[in-house]
Amino acid sequence: MPVTAGNIVACGGFAVGSPIFDLALGLARGRRVLYVPTASMEDPLGIVRIYEALRGTAEVSHLRFNPWPPEDLRDVVLAHDLIYVGGGNTANMLAVWRVHGFEAVLREAWETGIVLSGSSAGMICWFEAGVTDSFRAQLDGMTDGLGFLPGSACPHYDGEELRRPRYRELVDGGFPSGYAADDGVALHFAGTELREVVTVRDGAIAYRVEPGSETPLEARLL
Repeated sequence: MPVTAGNIVACGGFAVGSPIFDLALGLARGRRVLYVPTASMEDPLGIVRIYEALRGTAEVSHLRFNPWPPEDLRDVVLAHDLIYVGGGNTANMLAVWRVHGFEAVLREAWETGIVLSGSSAGMICWFEAGVTDSFRAQLDGMTDGLGFLPGSACPHYDGEELRRPRYRELVDGGFPSGYAADDGVALHFAGTELREVVTVRDGAIAYRVEPGSETPLEARLL
């Protein structure tokens, strides 16, 4: 379904505490941030780091699904201005979300103007498909993402040796075309339209990957 409002800032790696997060927060209507650490099994240390990184910058809360989500899950989510999804196991994260109907709440949040963001698993999840190590140490394609954005995504394109050849192999073999992002690079979508690519690393960029081709996308250095 085409969407004319709502922003998604999908990062290939390490967004929080960087100018990429500042960009995402600048797109939001306020400074209330909801951190969703499902992919990391709600790692307490990771949660503490988010609070520390954003101290004085944003009003931070975090969302737990273990042992269960809050009864007023929808109200909690819609009370925020930016939702940030951390990295970890994408497949496990999506399974937990779907059990509790969280994907529908996220879509409503997006369509009402709440900014969606994240890195690694928090990049992949917004697309129809992605390249992940959720199932084993090797990289696999998964095709049951949330589908807010069309096509596929691959984070850590320059940060992990096997990412580039594996993504190219998958796409050449019929996997959905899509976008790859180096670490420190983010893709900003307004609705489902790619608005711009930004980077915090000089020389790091994103790519449009299609069968037989890989097209560099110019990135604005923050």
